[in-house]
Amino acid sequence: MIEIGIIGVLIVIVLLVQGKIDGNKFIKDNEKAFKLLKEDDYDFLVAAKYGDGVDPDILFEKRIKNGLLVLVLLVVIFISNLNFVNLIACYLVAYFIFKSGYSNLKRYYKKQLHEIDLLLPYYLKSLEILIQHYTVPVALSKSVDQAPSIFKEGLRELIGSINAGDSTIDPYMAFAIKYPVRDSMRMMRLLYRLGLGNQERKQDQLIVFSRTISNLQAKSRETKYKERLEKMEKKTMVMLSTTGVGVMIILLLAILQMFTSV
Repeated sequence: MIEIGIIGVLIVIVLLVQGKIDGNKFIKDNEKAFKLLKEDDYDFLVAAKYGDGVDPDILFEKRIKNGLLVLVLLVVIFISNLNFVNLIACYLVAYFIFKSGYSNLKRYYKKQLHEIDLLLPYYLKSLEILIQHYTVPVALSKSVDQAPSIFKEGLRELIGSINAGDSTIDPYMAFAIKYPVRDSMRMMRLLYRLGLGNQERKQDQLIVFSRTISNLQAKSRETKYKERLEKMEKKTMVMLSTTGVGVMIILLLAILQMFTSV
């Protein structure tokens, strides 16, 4: 029975390679149904990891293909003993393979978010310098190239909304929600008010904005210092543990040698 399953798997693979089974056509024909499986933040997570050079729809299609391929192969393997339990197991494994692509992106984003949290104050400092010479929308446009790559898509959306005539705080809040790092809400509110103020009020608001950025930079430096200290403590503990274990082994060997020599 196992041999039949293996032969079936090989046949499916050969048919896929030769194009006898058109997986792309099947996915295109059922695109609307597959789109229901697409996560709301998937496009954002793809852009966060790969930038604008990668099409999220193409990556999503690859996830669908991988899941379907695993499903077909498992069904072929269990074809001789296919029951309800085995069929559910096949679907679960295929869904796990499909979902793993999203999970990997999510883990990457969470890992990078901490680093972005540390870099945000320094980006805002460069933005503050630009605001001294330009309006807030122009300063935002000019800051895109200097921004961390993960922020670029959100900045373009923010600038696009402003240029489209949205003069409310909504585009700024949308950016803060999309990038929920430390004090992002507060900074976006300050930035919005800064864009509304006249030239006289702009200077006062710019001072408040600058002070807030300085506080964020101080927090960022403090966090970096704590992380370095924790790394040093861990290395010290590992070194002491290794030394202690080494000394214990040497003492045990010495004691064993004494007993064997008696």
